Amino acid sequence: MKKLALHWKILIGMVLGVVFGFIMLQVSGGPKIIEDWINPFGTIFVKLLKLIAIPLILASLIKGISDLKDISKFANIGLRTIIIYVCTTIVAITIGLLLVNTLQPGDGVSDETIAKLTETYATENAVQSKISEATRQKDSGPLQFIEDMVPENAMSAMSDNKLMLQVIFFAIFLGISMLLIGEKSAKPLKDFFDSLNEVVLKMVDLIMLTAPYAVFALLANVVASSGDPDLLYALLYYSIVVIVGLLLMIVFYMIVVATITKKNPFWFLKEISPAQLLAFSTSSSAATLPVTMERVEEHIGVDKEVSSFVLPVGATINMDGTSLYQAVAAVFISQALGFDLTLGDQLTIVLTALLASIGSAAVPGAGMVMLVIVLESIGFPADKLAIGLALIFAVDRPLDMCRTVINVTGDASVSMIVAKSVGKLGKPKPKQWDDHYEEVK
Repeated sequence: MKKLALHWKILIGMVLGVVFGFIMLQVSGGPKIIEDWINPFGTIFVKLLKLIAIPLILASLIKGISDLKDISKFANIGLRTIIIYVCTTIVAITIGLLLVNTLQPGDGVSDETIAKLTETYATENAVQSKISEATRQKDSGPLQFIEDMVPENAMSAMSDNKLMLQVIFFAIFLGISMLLIGEKSAKPLKDFFDSLNEVVLKMVDLIMLTAPYAVFALLANVVASSGDPDLLYALLYYSIVVIVGLLLMIVFYMIVVATITKKNPFWFLKEISPAQLLAFSTSSSAATLPVTMERVEEHIGVDKEVSSFVLPVGATINMDGTSLYQAVAAVFISQALGFDLTLGDQLTIVLTALLASIGSAAVPGAGMVMLVIVLESIGFPADKLAIGLALIFAVDRPLDMCRTVINVTGDASVSMIVAKSVGKLGKPKPKQWDDHYEEVK
């Protein structure tokens, strides 16, 4: 009997989690039971993925660079990656603006709904903290982003997943330095990182054995803590506009993959689907990164020299789904609260959302901070910022789950495009968790 593919197991776990969550909502004390006895298993799974994210970036990036034998190749890969990421982000923002201006979801929100949403969410600590964080980022200098990339302590940077760009900087610096000391001198250190890379990838395989059960726990908790259903229905049109935009981005990736790499786009989606489903469940590009790297390298055939740079950088600076959401959310809020936008304002949204996506953390909720920066850039009244965020806060988590899928899909698509352009897209070579089990059992 043929073994059930991993993406089907994860999908079954997600569906059962949603169903179980709805059932427990009807039971007295059901949400509390899920929070105390079910959700911890999902939390442990996410922690395990985050646990190996930094070692995987460090090992794979250093291995990728030290295998190049030529620094100019790395510069070539880096330049192509950044240019393509900027282009896909601009496409995402443009799609969002075209949809929201055409469908105008903000015009259908009643004053009663605005009042109820404001009363429910405007004073939430989460909303206020997003405004404070956005103010802090906005007040920093123009080169603060570059300054923040350089760690003053490598070990400190490796102890915090939010400092992923600093780890990437250190890994690139170390990898290039290893190239410059010659192959003979670098061999002991290179062997260490080669071995560490294999071990961490095996850890990914082992963690993924628990993925179907983990997504069951994560989705059950999302449903059980979803809040007031009436408010969710009031924002249904806005949510549909965002989701349609995200689906159009998937279509865009499929066209680009088919055109440039000559690969079947449906095959691409099938191979990357476990990473997409985990991105949906965790709402975190950073937590999903180890799985994305494993799928892209082993199941799609992107060479480690490319994937080890493109994917970690993408998880940090490439936020196509989030950028599209920024465009839709900013215009939706402006429509609902009667704030007229000029063509210049809309162009400002494109530029600010692009820059904000580069500096945003790859963690749940970062999109709300970016949104505040975008709204402030178009002169949105400061006294209405909390009301604006309150308007969309009720559906932010489910939409965050959806846009993280697009972020991860975009990273994988760009890694294929870059690999194809530099002749590093080969045949897939999947590995299983038990490949060497017979040797040690």
